[in-house]
Amino acid sequence: MNEDYYQQVDGVREPDPTLGKNFATHEPATVERVPPVPAEQPAETPAKPLKRQRVVLADPHSRSSTPTLRARVELEEQTSWGALLVDDLVKHQLRAGLMLAALVVVVLGGLPLAFYLSPAFAGLRVIGVPLAWLLLAILPFPLLLLAGLLYNRLAEGNERDFVDMIEN
Repeated sequence: MNEDYYQQVDGVREPDPTLGKNFATHEPATVERVPPVPAEQPAETPAKPLKRQRVVLADPHSRSSTPTLRARVELEEQTSWGALLVDDLVKHQLRAGLMLAALVVVVLGGLPLAFYLSPAFAGLRVIGVPLAWLLLAILPFPLLLLAGLLYNRLAEGNERDFVDMIEN
């Protein structure tokens, strides 16, 4: 820090006593008058009347861009129609997720039930290890991985269908 701005008093810094005091006198600013705006002169009429021109912003024969633009605007502005489209996509995604979750619950929940109902099945041994332990300890991991991959594929398909619907 620059010590010029502070005074040392018993080891404590105190602000400069001249801080905030104006010692210089300022002259008030001078204001110059702005000249008035000259009155507008009437425009000269052209010798020939101007030829009418048609302005075309897009090719009138290509109607494919208009619905796409409309759908995108509906989505961006979050209108009721855009909200219905998004809700439909969310419903498809939820349906796919619930379907796969139910499949995993049935398979993993069915194993203990199968072992309970069939003691002979529960007593089977593979390489000296009970089959129930192997199925309950190893089966969930590949099953969950496959369910995740399948959900990802279904979700991307739903999103692709949504984008195709918007663009076409």
